[in-house]
Order: sequence, then structure tokens, then C-alpha cells
Amino acid sequence: MTDDAPELRASDADRERVAEVLRDALAEGRLDMTEFEERLDATYKARTYGELAPITRDLPVGGVAAAPRVSMAKEPERSGGWAGRITGGEGSSTWAVAVMSGFQRKGRWTVPRRFNSFAFWGGGEIDLREADFAAGEVVINCVAIMGGANVIVPPGVEVIVRGIGIMGGFDHSEEGVPGDPGAPRVIVTGFAFWGGVGVERKVTRAERQRLKEERRQEKLERRAAQRELRSSDRDDVADAHRRMLDDHRDMVREHRDARREDRELRREDRDRRRRGED
Repeated sequence: MTDDAPELRASDADRERVAEVLRDALAEGRLDMTEFEERLDATYKARTYGELAPITRDLPVGGVAAAPRVSMAKEPERSGGWAGRITGGEGSSTWAVAVMSGFQRKGRWTVPRRFNSFAFWGGGEIDLREADFAAGEVVINCVAIMGGANVIVPPGVEVIVRGIGIMGGFDHSEEGVPGDPGAPRVIVTGFAFWGGVGVERKVTRAERQRLKEERRQEKLERRAAQRELRSSDRDDVADAHRRMLDDHRDMVREHRDARREDRELRREDRDRRRRGED
């Protein structure tokens, strides 16, 4: 974790890298459960690099006694389509544990070929919506004992569930949905006892916002079209009304002309009778 710019905001990926170091330290016996929980809580509450840096300063990383560094360079944009998200190599996080607590894997991370999670009197969330994948087929192994785990996949990913539940269960609702061409396959396995493993399909927040904006734009366009139609209808009604008035005026004019002609004829007739009498 760099100390060069401690005031800069840390990302979810930064916090996950620190959390991974803490989990390794717990597994190696460098931290007891109380210390681990305290530091993990501080990790997820941290907002800047300066708050993250002290958490792992006294812990080795990858066999080297140095705190993990967070690159200040912007990560390159992933190429479009699923091909750009299947990277090969290793995953950025391979396991997660929640004992009377919780864990999260979300944001921009690389899912390994096999990811193992364990929840005891706790729960965890494994979010693959913005993740890259180490292979075209990955296995998410979830063991939940009196706890639970939730696997979130993006649209287009094929899901296969092979877990076993005893007084618990695995969610199969997303099985059978065909995947997009080139999309990865996610196999959810494991064991649930008095607990459960859920699988749900969601779009990312950015995609949800984009769809919301599209719907809003479509609604505005529909309203504009309706206003134009109503305006056109009003114009048609106004034209019909004007034509009706014109016809009425013509009828009145014709009736008046006819009466005038009738009066003139009667006057001429009277004049002829007078001349005849004269």
C-alpha cells in the first residue's frame, strides 16, 4: 500500500487486496481471530490509502515482509465482449472465510479456476458481475454451516449448480439459462447444512443506470410523440370546426340571398300588377 498519496480514496479492489493479506495471515497463525476481525473491520471501513496502509504494515506479503502496494496507475480498460474478460493465469483471490462474520468478493477482481468459501454462523457474497475470469469455466465451491453464501452472476453467463443441501439448500433457479457465445460457465458446488447457497442474476449498477436512462429517454420520446399527436388531433378538430363554420356561413349566405331574390320577385310582381291596373 503506497504512502505517497495517503489522502487519495481507496477502491473496493484495494480493500479486497488488504483483506486477502489478512486472511493469509490468519491461516498462517500470524493473527488470532480477534485481531483478524478487528483489522478486517477497519479494512472495510477505510476510505483512503492512508487508512489502509497501517493495517498490513507488520505482515509479510507473498513471503516478503512488506505491505502490499496499490498501483496509482489507472488500470487499462478491458476490451469489449467476453473474450476480454477471460484472462487466463491465476485468480486475484482464491478463498474466503466467514466465521460468525461475513465476507465479500465484488468489483473488479479475477475469479480463479476454483474459488472456495466457508461460512459458519455467517454469510458471504461472491459477486461476479464486474469480475474477470481466469478460465472459460470456473468452480465456486461454497460450504455453509448454519450460514449462507450468495453468488451473483451477470446476464449471459451459464450457471450449473451441483451442491448438496441437508436441512438447507442450493438455489437452482438460474440453471437452464443459455449463456452468450464466448461467455464463461460458472459451476456452483459445495455443501449446505442448516444453511443455504443462493444464486441470482443481476446487471451491474452502471448497466442498471444505463437501462434506466434508456427507459427514461424512451418515455420522453413517447410523451413527445403523444403531444405531437394530440396537437395534430387538435389541428384536425380545429380544421373540421372551421370547415363546419364556413359551411354554415355559406348556408346562411345562400338563405339570405334566396330571401332577397324572393322579395325582389314579389316586388316586381306587385309592380307589374300596379302597371296593369293603371
